[in-house]
Amino acid sequence: MKFRRLARPSAVLFDLDGTLLDTAGDIALALSRAFADHGYLAPPPAAVRQMIGKGAPVLVERAVAAQGLTLDPARQAAVLDRFFHHYGRLQDLDECAAEPYPGAREALVSLHAAGLPLAVVTNKYRRFATGLLQRLHLADYLRVVVGGDTCERRKPDPMPLLHACAQLGVAPSTALMVGDSSNDVEAARAAGMPVVLVPYGYTEGQDPRLLPCDHMVDSLADLPGLIAP
Repeated sequence: MKFRRLARPSAVLFDLDGTLLDTAGDIALALSRAFADHGYLAPPPAAVRQMIGKGAPVLVERAVAAQGLTLDPARQAAVLDRFFHHYGRLQDLDECAAEPYPGAREALVSLHAAGLPLAVVTNKYRRFATGLLQRLHLADYLRVVVGGDTCERRKPDPMPLLHACAQLGVAPSTALMVGDSSNDVEAARAAGMPVVLVPYGYTEGQDPRLLPCDHMVDSLADLPGLIAP
């Protein structure tokens, strides 16, 4: 795939899980505890990693199916509720193991210093996203955080990206999306904006190198160098 240097965008939107932050361990732990509350065994962490991407309701749905369970909607909703409970408790009790990927903090610092408005657009519920960003001292670099519960629809629908651009006061066609999966590519294309991918995230079993992005960076530390001054 041939890549070109990117024109300076009016804003940069980042996915969170699998792009800025490695959160799979916390997600797997909260899921395991939620399943245990109902007497079920959750999928192993390596399998859970492949289920992340379309928000917690889809994560629980996939985990239930992977374990061969048949749950009525009320029971599945109860498992989801316990997942949220345990995931929130990880933050409340300072048990979080989530950390920025190498180069993520450097990219935010550099782009922020260059005067670019930055946002996070994630399928994680907004309260969890903002809590993590504050805990890891990244929130000050971001003007907007759009969560999976901010808009009526989540990625891969373009609505959250369009909402972020509206909040930032920029045209979607002039912004840049940075993510790790087909969710980000599909949402960006539907919103009419270019997209850069990282190869290390939560790809739902897909090879990100085969996705039709505008550029790929091994580390987000390389991202500022791709953007024209």
